[in-house]
Amino acid sequence: MNTRRKIKPYTIAPIAHHVVMEALHEYRRPNDKISEMLKNGELLSLRRGMYVPGPELDLQTPDLFLIANHLRGPSYVSMESALSYWGMIPERVYEISSVTLKTTKTYSTPLGRFSFQHLASPYYSFGITRQEMADNQIAMVASREKALCDKIIVTSGVLLRSVVQTMDFLIEDMRISEDQLQTLDIEMIRSWIEDAPKSSSLSMLIKTLERL
Repeated sequence: MNTRRKIKPYTIAPIAHHVVMEALHEYRRPNDKISEMLKNGELLSLRRGMYVPGPELDLQTPDLFLIANHLRGPSYVSMESALSYWGMIPERVYEISSVTLKTTKTYSTPLGRFSFQHLASPYYSFGITRQEMADNQIAMVASREKALCDKIIVTSGVLLRSVVQTMDFLIEDMRISEDQLQTLDIEMIRSWIEDAPKSSSLSMLIKTLERL
C-alpha cells in the first residue's frame, strides 16, 4: 500500500491522529503503522496526536506559522516572529512566538521551537490578520501594531514611562527603524488601550510615535 499517496491529500496542515488513522484504515493495525512511520521518518510528531510528513515521504510540510496556529489553538503568530514577517526587525527569528487564549506553553519539535504566551479577551482578538503563506495555507498573524503591543505586554520588566526610554526600547532593543515606526497606525493602537494589559505602557508608545 502506498502510504505517501494516502497521506498526501492531508498535508496542507498538520495532521491529527484520527485523520492519519482514517488514511491508513486499510491496515489491520493502523496505530502500529503510525509507530513504524514515525520510526522510519515518514511522519514527524509535533505533539501528542499531531503529525507532519517526514523527510522520507518527500511531501510538502505545512508552513511554520500554520503549524503554530494548530499546535495550540486558538492562537496567532505575534511578537518577534510577526515583526520579522512584516519586515519590521532585521533579525531572522529561530523560534515561532505566538499568543493564545490558553495557558502559556512551549513546544520543542523536530521542526523547531514554538512558544505561546497567554493573553485574555477582548484584547486577544484585536489586530489579527489572515495571511496566505502558501497555496491553501492561511495563517493567523498579528498586524505590525498588535505584534509590537504584544511584545511590550508579555515581556517581563518592560514598563514604558518616558519617550526617551520608549525610543531606546524600540530602536536599541527591538532594532526597529524610525521609518518603520512612522508607518504604524497610531489610532488602531489607541482603540485597544481600554482593554489592554499594560495600558500605561501602550499609552506611552502612542505618545512616542506621535512625536516622530
